[in-house]
Amino acid sequence: MIKADPFLDRYTLSGFSLAPIEGADAKMIAGELIEMDPWRTLNYAAASLESYLSASSPALHRYAIKVDNGSIAGVVTVRYPWLKGAYLELIGLFPNRQKKGLGTAVLNWLERETGSQAANLWVLVSSFNDSAKRFYLRQGFREIGAIEALVSSKSTELLLRKVLRQVT
Repeated sequence: MIKADPFLDRYTLSGFSLAPIEGADAKMIAGELIEMDPWRTLNYAAASLESYLSASSPALHRYAIKVDNGSIAGVVTVRYPWLKGAYLELIGLFPNRQKKGLGTAVLNWLERETGSQAANLWVLVSSFNDSAKRFYLRQGFREIGAIEALVSSKSTELLLRKVLRQVT
């Protein structure tokens, strides 16, 4: 059973930090995300993403991923608890920050933060988002099922799960 919220307000990690998303940051992050898949293909509006990144929700932890001298490299949002684990609602790294190990480092952080209490990590991936599917499968996630028209009537989402530990 999940007993406590394992998340802190901010983290300083090797090579990057995670910080709360502040007002102007939400707008900038949303503007970057809508130019990337899956948001581009699904025709997300920047205002909708900005609202999502700014809204208050006690079970949703949102962080700007910062590198170098505090420049924003992307975003990670995690819903906790969710189905005996944590649900990675969104991880988005800006194109110039992809394929450098940062996504793997963020997932490793999430496993460390939740692994003592959570049995699973969950993520949804749009079926057309081949690079995201490859990334998560390389990280040990397995496809559990497909959900049609969850996000858009024109897309199918794939539910992926990574077992962190067996529940007794």
